[in-house]
Amino acid sequence: MSTSVLSSLLTRWLSRRTLVRWVTGVVFAAAFGSATAGGKPYSYFVTGNAEAPIAATLKAPSTSSIVLMGGGPDVDEAFRWMITRAGIQPGTGGRFVVIRATGTEAYDPYIYYSDAALTRSTTVADQWVGGASLGLTSVETLVIPSIAAANDAFVNSVVSKAHAVFIAGGDQSDYIKYWKGTKLDQTLSGLMQNNVPIGGTSAGLAVLGQFDFAALKGTVTSTQALANPYNKYMTLDPEPLSLTGGFLAPPALVNTVLDAHLDSRDRMGRLIAFVARLVAPDAGFGCPGGILASGTNSAATARGIGVDVETALLVQGNKSTSAAFTARRVTNPSTTTQSAVYFVQPLNPPTVCGSGKPLTMTTVEIKKLADSDTIFNLSDWSGLTGYTVDAISGALTSSPY
Repeated sequence: MSTSVLSSLLTRWLSRRTLVRWVTGVVFAAAFGSATAGGKPYSYFVTGNAEAPIAATLKAPSTSSIVLMGGGPDVDEAFRWMITRAGIQPGTGGRFVVIRATGTEAYDPYIYYSDAALTRSTTVADQWVGGASLGLTSVETLVIPSIAAANDAFVNSVVSKAHAVFIAGGDQSDYIKYWKGTKLDQTLSGLMQNNVPIGGTSAGLAVLGQFDFAALKGTVTSTQALANPYNKYMTLDPEPLSLTGGFLAPPALVNTVLDAHLDSRDRMGRLIAFVARLVAPDAGFGCPGGILASGTNSAATARGIGVDVETALLVQGNKSTSAAFTARRVTNPSTTTQSAVYFVQPLNPPTVCGSGKPLTMTTVEIKKLADSDTIFNLSDWSGLTGYTVDAISGALTSSPY
């Protein structure tokens, strides 16, 4: 049986994109073998031609582009948006690089090809991106599972030549432990300074805020986080909290902590606890170690963004002083959930916040984005009508969704 036929059958059998991504990667590795460098600290895979010439007309974008994807089924349109924002068009060529600490090259064929028959058709099937038809000449995956790999010259050479970079899901503690402070960190920062589109899903999303839930001691539930915002699982980065010293920290997400799988794992409670931890002590209120304010002062207010599964928030820079960064939400046509994005900010500081103490913080404003037409202004947190919820003695008093 040919690889294309087998891939097609697998696509029909498996309805969820995450499963398709994993199995397709296994099939490709078995059929063709990986491009892993023997004895090297990394694994490298490529679909297409990474050595293809790139047109001189392909210039660095003039403004930034960030994709925040909430995990679960991947959002096809978000990848196409990254390719387009990179300036890639048919004939220009372009390299799309996926980085991860574990896993396979399963994203490569999904992003590069247009359908299960592995064509480059301009008619793109659901659950495929069709990057080659948009002008990509390669999709490359680097599995970077150690500090040594993150400092490797070849790894950084590949990433530095990317026209778009996507951080896969997995365990964000790997990204903090293995990538932060390395040459890879510097390479990614350089790409962002040049407005190369960057995105991430699940754990990849989690490391794109100015502040990150690092998960260094494992995950944490909403119940645990609200009951004790300083429990051993509540590891934030940077630690101690600081306006500098974070991992990637793109300017569009200043003062912001991110979370994924909001709906499917009921994570709003823990996102509220993360945001509370950012609020500085003042007149007996706030949280020990916090460094930001509550309220609506956009220059200093603690913020959180939560993204549902099968949802992507497309964040773009603009040449505008009043709307320097805006965002819109996209999902797949076949989604079966609300596929919403939630923008969270505390209007009042926590009144009870300390080690071993259940969180009390009233009037937490939430703005919910559940359509693909509304444009949200990240610069002044405007564009949606909000509602408020309270955390009282470690429990939310109403549904935050």
